Amino acid sequence: MNDYETRRLDKIKANQALLAGLDIKPVVPKASQNADSKPLPAKRPKVLNRPVPSRTSARIAAGPVKPSYNGEPSIKPISLQRSAPRKTKASKTDLASGHAGETEPLVPVQDVESIKAGWTAWKPVGKAPTRDSATKEFHFLDFPDFTPNKSPAEMLRESCFGGSYYRSLRSAKLGIVIKDDWRELPTKWTEGLDVARYLTSPTYDAVVNKYKVPCGQSIEQWEAAGWISHSHDVRGWFQWYSRFYVGRRCDDDERQVSRWKKCVGPTGRWRSMLLKRYRLAGVREVFDDGADEDALEVSPVMHQTCHHWAFEVRQEHLDVLWAGV
Repeated sequence: MNDYETRRLDKIKANQALLAGLDIKPVVPKASQNADSKPLPAKRPKVLNRPVPSRTSARIAAGPVKPSYNGEPSIKPISLQRSAPRKTKASKTDLASGHAGETEPLVPVQDVESIKAGWTAWKPVGKAPTRDSATKEFHFLDFPDFTPNKSPAEMLRESCFGGSYYRSLRSAKLGIVIKDDWRELPTKWTEGLDVARYLTSPTYDAVVNKYKVPCGQSIEQWEAAGWISHSHDVRGWFQWYSRFYVGRRCDDDERQVSRWKKCVGPTGRWRSMLLKRYRLAGVREVFDDGADEDALEVSPVMHQTCHHWAFEVRQEHLDVLWAGV
């Protein structure tokens, strides 16, 4: 070992002498050249767009679903301030009050009078719908794929929209306040109805709704999102349906029927999700809401949402569901 160590040391000295003769300078790291320089910040990890899981847990699926209308309307969105504060746990029914800008002056748009005139200038041209005695679906001769099973009068009398659908409405888009337009409804629809509570309440009252729960968004939020065709129906879908039902026809009919089909039509997402809840809960028969306090309730929020779109789950729907069709 001593001879080996001696030869190794001699070789190291020879190599060092060779390097010195070549005049090779050692490589110095950049960080060591400037001791005062700060280290570069670490790069943030790249966030990858991971695909949304195709499966969800039964516990999450059983929870209430917040209504969403993204992608339904084809009208170009308008830029407006947020019309209502975000819902909190302390105030879930504040869908028709507390709107931003209530004290700000409204400036009417230039052609507002011609727009207002168009709301009442029409005359009924469509034929009255027929109703299937078995399914209770309405059939319109000129729109065969539009088959709601609730009439506007039934929706109002059973109650919907927290009793505030026809309240005084401040339109930020038109710059005016709309009120008393509920009076255009046929008298027999509102006869004996408490208008102040079921139609024009300034605040959203979930207790008034058929299924006693809040759902949906305010008309101001629909307007801010660009979902309102102001030249046709300043209050949105239900106002369109009421006028369509009594015979008005307009350029917005195709769009509104398409929205209904996407929500509660035969393959509509709200209808499909509600029926899926029946299957998950193992419920094979519809129940009369309120008839049995101990009866299992299948998603009252989804029921109320479908009710807003003139659709109600009936026994034949469940029969088809459980038959596996």
